Amino acid sequence: MTQIPRNPDAQRRWLITTLLVGAALPLLPADLLAAGKPQITVYKTAGCGCCKEWIAHLEQHGFVVVANDVPGTEPYRERYGVPRALASCHTAVIDGYAIEGHVPAEEIRRLITEKPKARGLSVPGMPIGSPGMEIRGERRDAFDVVLFDDAGGRSVYRHYEAQ
Repeated sequence: MTQIPRNPDAQRRWLITTLLVGAALPLLPADLLAAGKPQITVYKTAGCGCCKEWIAHLEQHGFVVVANDVPGTEPYRERYGVPRALASCHTAVIDGYAIEGHVPAEEIRRLITEKPKARGLSVPGMPIGSPGMEIRGERRDAFDVVLFDDAGGRSVYRHYEAQ
């Protein structure tokens, strides 16, 4: 197996050299390929199309997504402390925060940058026009991204107007 240098400058030189040679891409470790991109783990049911669309939204916005098809998402909502009233169709985890439903990538990035004292974010239900719930045309229902904590506290992290 190829030995990758530990020094960042040496890693860059090694990467450029091996890519120019052309045969080393399968040998690169996944963490080197994803360097600098936040990784999010998603729990979803296999047949859910809107979950796949939400994952595509995250990937388009620079997230590395580890998707897990599960028989049901309720156990993951319970495990990560998502209140029933804030439930949606998929649950994700990033940097110790729970993400429930069709939360825009912009708000997830803000959450992991600001690091508020909270359990996570949710877009309850499945509002039309939220990421992964787009329909033809420009229609978008108004929806809130809700910040929630372990003590039951909730606040609007961002409100999206209807279009």
